[in-house]
Formats: sequence, C-alpha cells, structure tokens
Amino acid sequence: MNDQQWNMLVAAVRGEPLCPVPTAFIIDSPWLPGWAGHSILDYFTSERIFLEDNLKAIAAFPDTIFLPGFWSEYGMCTEPSAFGSVPVWGEDEFPFARKALNTPEEAMRLEKPDVRKHGLLPFVIKRLQHLEPEIERAGHKIRFAVARGPLNIASFLMGTPEFLEAIRTHPEEMHHLLTTVTDFLIDWIAYQRECFPSIDGIFLLDDIVGFVGRRDFEAFGLPYLKRAFDADVTVKFFHNDAPAKISAPYLEAAGINLFNFGVQHTITEMRTWTNGKVALMGNIPPRDVLAAGTPEDVRRAVRDLLAPLEDRSRLIVSCGGGMPPQAPTENLRTLIDTVAELTA
Repeated sequence: MNDQQWNMLVAAVRGEPLCPVPTAFIIDSPWLPGWAGHSILDYFTSERIFLEDNLKAIAAFPDTIFLPGFWSEYGMCTEPSAFGSVPVWGEDEFPFARKALNTPEEAMRLEKPDVRKHGLLPFVIKRLQHLEPEIERAGHKIRFAVARGPLNIASFLMGTPEFLEAIRTHPEEMHHLLTTVTDFLIDWIAYQRECFPSIDGIFLLDDIVGFVGRRDFEAFGLPYLKRAFDADVTVKFFHNDAPAKISAPYLEAAGINLFNFGVQHTITEMRTWTNGKVALMGNIPPRDVLAAGTPEDVRRAVRDLLAPLEDRSRLIVSCGGGMPPQAPTENLRTLIDTVAELTA
C-alpha cells in the first residue's frame, strides 16, 4: 500500500468525505496465485512468486487498495502452527491446520508460544524482511500486523464444533484457552510492529464470532478481541463474513474502526447496529456476483448497494469477505470503475 492509498484508507476510517468513494479488497492465497497463474503451494514456498504476484495485482488495478498489502501468510496454518498444529499442504489446495487439542481439559496445559521461534511465524517475518527493500522501491510499505482472531485460532486448535460446545460445557477451560491465545496474539502483533516500524494498523480475522449468541459473545468474544486490538495504531481492521448482527454493536467497544462483513446484512443495517461509528467495507456478494456473475451483474450489484446511501462517509466498497477464488479481472475492473462513475 502506497502513501496515497494509506491516507485514503485513514480518511475513510475517520469519516472524512471522499469523492469518489474508495474501493478495497482483501487478497491472499485463495485468489491471488490462481489469478496470477501459479499454484497455491508455489505461492507459499517461493518469495519471488509471492512478490511478483502481489506486484502484478497492484499494476493491474492501481486505483484500488489491496489489504492488508503483501500479506505474508500461510493460509489458516500460520498461528495454529505455533501451538503445535500440523499444517497440511496440497499443490493447489488451501492448507489447513489439524487439531492440536483432543479434549477441553488439554487446553489447561497449553503454553503460550514464542512468537520469535515457533511454528511458521519466523517464516512470515523473514519473507517480509527479505522483500521489504523491493516492496519499498515499488512505492509501498508494510502497513498492517495481521493475525487470525482469538476464537478463530481456538477453533482450529480444538475443532470448531468441539470449541463451540466447550464454551458451554467447559467454560473455565475455554477462558484459559482464549487467554493463552490472546496473550500470544498480543505478543505476535507487537513483534510484527517491532520488525516493521511502518506498521500502523492491526488486521484480525475471526468468523467464529458469527456463530455464537449474545451472551457467549459478551463472555468469550468481546473481552479477548478488545485485548487483541489494544495497541496504539491508527487503523483497527476486523473481518467477519459470518453473521454479524450480534457482534456489530460491540465493535466500537472492542476498539475496531474498520469492519469487513458478509452478505447476510445490508450496509444500512450495519450502520444502525454500529451507530455509524465504524467504517464499513463491503459488501458485494463475492461468490455469486464477483466470481460467478457477469460484468452487468457486478454493475447492478454496485448500483443497488449505493442507491439507498445518502451518506457515503465511512464507506469502502468491496466484496462481502475476501476476494473469492476465480474472480475474473473483468469483474473486478467493472466494480472499481462503476463505483468511480457513480460516486465521482
């Protein structure tokens, strides 16, 4: 992300009027390597392919913002690997992390990883350190510390159904698990900021908050998200493309000021639930419109999204989640151009 794009993002978060309304997209392994012509495993294992694919996307779409920008990640395996979860790889498959905990009681013995040494974390840092000079020569900087959120990591370590059941049957053990995971996240975010002083944002992804009710979110979600986001940075960006009606009213209290949400809710609803205090990034249907639709479908979806919005502040038009696999260049270009035409 270059300085102009970062300043635009910050302005949107602060509610400053922007004309045209900005567009932005979360891009990572589900979309980027396939779009650029590489396998997912090549993208993960080659620093050169990782850099070239990111630069190719930036050159193809210079008038949008890609978030978090040069995302050095290993799919869902990055943080769980530090706790001993086994990453499972395929040549062109999304990697996944095997369970590391077989019972809720095992969570009591879980130790906080060393973010400088454990799992895939050193590889995340080293890849960016090796490439940072070329990233900066291209006019960009590393802007975000990135991680999965507390409930998301806990669900990988235990299994999602097992974790959701255990917050009711073994609350003490799950609080211990989430405390350990959140302590780790605080360290991991701080270490990324230490390694890259250009970082002025936090980006956390946690869809599991969309699968719990209000009481459970208040007990097992909000306190840990609030701790994880408690850092002196300008942009506190949260992604949850599962249902968000329960959690949305609490986002500001968690410190979040930018939210990428799914297609279950409208922007008008989300503004009501967040009291207009959180910048919203969304929410064109990613699979059915951006990936599988025609350019006319994309234009229609953009018009339908913007038409009811008299106030277009704290708005970034995107898809309702990360960039979907196989989203074609033409549809992405259509979205960007249509937003510019309708909001200029």
